[in-house]
Amino acid sequence: MWGRYTRPNGVLNEHTKTVHKHELGSTDLHTVCGVTHHLASDHLRRITVERAVSDHGATKCGRCFEGGGGY
Repeated sequence: MWGRYTRPNGVLNEHTKTVHKHELGSTDLHTVCGVTHHLASDHLRRITVERAVSDHGATKCGRCFEGGGGY
């Protein structure tokens, strides 16, 4: 069971190193901005936003996060 602050609330695109907000209620790798709807899941994974940024050097999606970078 995930703790309140450890639930994977992001989706990391490992190819572009961009992290997106996971769409609430979606069991798939769908994101708030919709960018991942057409992507193959082999480059995507659920992860906490904090870990994607700190461990993988990812940038936050500008559509999903205020003050984000990519897209």
